[in-house]
Amino acid sequence: MAKPIVVSIPHELGREEARRRIEEGIGRITHQFGEGVKLTKAWEGDCLAFSAKVVGQAVAGRLDVLEDAVRMEVDLPPFFAMIADKVKGRLKKEGQLMLEKK
Repeated sequence: MAKPIVVSIPHELGREEARRRIEEGIGRITHQFGEGVKLTKAWEGDCLAFSAKVVGQAVAGRLDVLEDAVRMEVDLPPFFAMIADKVKGRLKKEGQLMLEKK
């Protein structure tokens, strides 16, 4: 397993609203990918453990919802590790969109 990528996304929503938006956003993203992604997730307090199968590759990670930031750590298989910077950029962008103050 390659070194995990870490993304931290600041927000001004508070822990409860940030968690609600993440839960909603994960549902939307999963729906967009359709049958191509098999996602499992489990909340324990404000920490989300998740794993997914994407194009036959297993991805796993942890997401911590803090009062003023969300910290995500994702373990990429070697197949995706080659494009880790692009994956990290995409995760940060999607996370920022979910957590924008409206």
